[in-house]
Amino acid sequence: MSSAVKRNILLTPGPVTTTESVKWSQVVPDICPREAEFGEIMEHISTELTRLVAEPDHYQTVLFGGSGTAAVESMISSVPGNEAMIIVNNGAYGKRMCEIAEVYGIDYLEFRSPLDDAINMDALEKCIQSSDRMISHLAVVHHETTTGLLNRVKDIGLLCKKYHIDMMVDAMSSFAAIPVQMKEMNISFLASSSNKNLQGMPGVSFVIAEKSKLDHLKDKKPRNYYLNLYAQYQYFAENAQMRFTPPVQTLYALRQAIQELKQEGMAQRYERYKASWKTLISGLKRLGLTYLVPEEHHSKIITSIHEPHGGYDFQSMHDYFYSKGIMIYPGKLEGLKTFRIANIGDITSKDIEVFLELLENYLSSI
Repeated sequence: MSSAVKRNILLTPGPVTTTESVKWSQVVPDICPREAEFGEIMEHISTELTRLVAEPDHYQTVLFGGSGTAAVESMISSVPGNEAMIIVNNGAYGKRMCEIAEVYGIDYLEFRSPLDDAINMDALEKCIQSSDRMISHLAVVHHETTTGLLNRVKDIGLLCKKYHIDMMVDAMSSFAAIPVQMKEMNISFLASSSNKNLQGMPGVSFVIAEKSKLDHLKDKKPRNYYLNLYAQYQYFAENAQMRFTPPVQTLYALRQAIQELKQEGMAQRYERYKASWKTLISGLKRLGLTYLVPEEHHSKIITSIHEPHGGYDFQSMHDYFYSKGIMIYPGKLEGLKTFRIANIGDITSKDIEVFLELLENYLSSI
């Protein structure tokens, strides 16, 4: 291994700060991704990812080259037939699913819910019951990256079971930290990516699905090409290859990141994240700052913080932190002035303490 790479602290919701070993795992001899050896690497990654949330005998991970949105778009555009679907919108990523459905001309009902509170299950059930259209699918974000709100996916799964609806979950920023069991939670399709809690590099996204549900897509007229879920699934099953060129080095990094997740343990990783969150919250209180989502609905992973008043400007604060090797993220809520701090990736409470000290200095200076 060569000399150390400069370590930046990314307090962003992904990409995240990665370990030195994940960075260096990308330095490998060039390989044609059509070789059997590379197919075995992808097969290994696919099985390990499935194992985190489901039984590999009955569920399959379908890999794509692309950001997390590629997997969500693949799921939304490939799965529903001619019946209607419900999309829960309580943040920017629920809204994004609505926009994807709109683009593909999918018949959908938008169920709006507050950005900072639990989904009202009675209202959601009434939405299902009162629809004059047959509802075949429901899509929801598990952890709304906009705010840190954790949606009650298990309860929604029970509701879907009652009405024979297939549930699709965007688990982008919950996967590999917040426990998910697809069968128990009645999740038929789940989308995520390599560069959040997995602590890999950006460029790989994936859909994990029940094999029987994937097989049902066989005779469906495709709406898409590159992101066609069934075509990608079938081609990999037959050839142990992606249909199109995969991001080779990024997949080596993902293999290493999965190994490191197994060494740390998923529950232990979430505990580390939660410890960092507690440090963050007590520091914010000390500085007189408030955050959006109350603790009982909070993921303890990403926090949307109300902007301080006075001479505050996000860009100048961002630049101040950037000059110190710390990256922060703007808010993503219309009409609400917030900025976001994520405590995921290869960071600890000590890194959060450094951030809080600098935040105090910055706020004093303005």
